[in-house]
Amino acid sequence: MGPSLVFMLLYVWSREFANSRVNIMGLFTVQGFYLPWVMLMLNVIFGSALLTDLMGIVVGHVYYFLTVLHPRSGGRNLLRTPLWVHRIASRIPNIGAGVGGAGAGGPVVGGAGAGAPRPAQPANRGTAFTGRSYRLQ
Repeated sequence: MGPSLVFMLLYVWSREFANSRVNIMGLFTVQGFYLPWVMLMLNVIFGSALLTDLMGIVVGHVYYFLTVLHPRSGGRNLLRTPLWVHRIASRIPNIGAGVGGAGAGGPVVGGAGAGAPRPAQPANRGTAFTGRSYRLQ
């Protein structure tokens, strides 16, 4: 089921970053929206089974529909993470700190710099993943 999981994650990524440009093996560039279909085509050409990869794309589409598209159209999120998972994750030290984040001991990459004070973190709103993100340049 590993290839199916990879294709599921690839499909969800392609929907979130649809306008990204992805270089395929240094030969050609494809828009992120079409990446799962290009990878499916390449896997079939190289001899992989079509059904397992296609099943991952279908599961990815169902997941994306239930967690993103349906709530945007006025419905509710049918696959919301249970509160007990957030509670367990909040007990893990330095969760969400990332590389160079609070408690990691390193400089902040792409932010104001290592010597600058960090902006105040928001109060915990019931979720464990409240860390800041920084864009690498």
